Amino acid sequence: MNTDLQDYSHKRLNILTGEWVLVSPHRAKRPWQGQNEVVSNEKRPSYDESCYLCAGNTRINGEINPNYQDVFVFTNDFAALQSDSKTFLVEDGLMVAQSETGICKVICFSPDHSKSLADMKPAEIQKVVFAWQREFKELAQNPNINYVQIFENKGAVMGCSNPHPHGQIWSQSTLPNEVDKKNTHQLNYFNKNNSSLLGDYLTQELEKNERIIFQNNDFVVLVPFWAIWPFEAMIVPKKVQPDILTMSDNEALNFAEAIAVLTKAYDKLFNTSFPYSSGIHQAPTNGQANNHWHWHMSFYPPLLRSASVKKFMVGYEMFGSPQRDITAETAVKMLRELI
Repeated sequence: MNTDLQDYSHKRLNILTGEWVLVSPHRAKRPWQGQNEVVSNEKRPSYDESCYLCAGNTRINGEINPNYQDVFVFTNDFAALQSDSKTFLVEDGLMVAQSETGICKVICFSPDHSKSLADMKPAEIQKVVFAWQREFKELAQNPNINYVQIFENKGAVMGCSNPHPHGQIWSQSTLPNEVDKKNTHQLNYFNKNNSSLLGDYLTQELEKNERIIFQNNDFVVLVPFWAIWPFEAMIVPKKVQPDILTMSDNEALNFAEAIAVLTKAYDKLFNTSFPYSSGIHQAPTNGQANNHWHWHMSFYPPLLRSASVKKFMVGYEMFGSPQRDITAETAVKMLRELI
């Protein structure tokens, strides 16, 4: 391992977006006198009669949830995207706007109000993966949908408005910013090298074994070299696959195992239900082959030093570029010991 990267300030390149992150390992020793988040380790009941997402309960729009036994998906009652929005383009000098349409869904991972993904068995998480695949396939067949974003916000500190274990699926007519950047960089690399950018990167990571947290037959869990968040992680399929539909049932189970291993390690890190935002980036649903795409799932947790100390993206990060103190390699060591 290059010791300079552990001792001196430097920049690391995110090959998927073309952006840089400033790494300042010497700052990890500085004293902390900033804000401490309120930590809640309150045990939730398996059923909450006031929860809009629990089985059999009535949602805010008056609809009654079925008595679902595993995974439940429904159209978001407060969708950020409208499927019936009119088409328009506004160009007023330097002020430009255009219409955007889409479909937003909510996916409840389990009827058990108390369970997060970290509390679920791989076989239970596999059912969530199957639901992701079904929804992706259905939305991809809609001619008005060109991208499907699957994500989860876990914990109040991440703005989650309901503690019941759930994620969301937003689909839209155009590519969102982060996906557009990754699409461009993967395509440029593929056209130049006739190989997968992320696949070639994964080969290098497996050879070095410096940032690998866990792997099974089909997936690798790692802290990417360019990670921004203190305990950021990525799950990458070993085979080059454009989207989650290309997974077999057994691969889906191994994907579920990778999610289970990582989320359980997170919860052990600071002995708390670890908050994060996670999301799957995969090929657009534009009807093209998209052979340059290699799908992956990223986890962005905000906790920095303990269950109560959060990483803030402010100051230089707002006006310059992202910055982190503990190196990716240090984070890997901490997480690897918890598996």
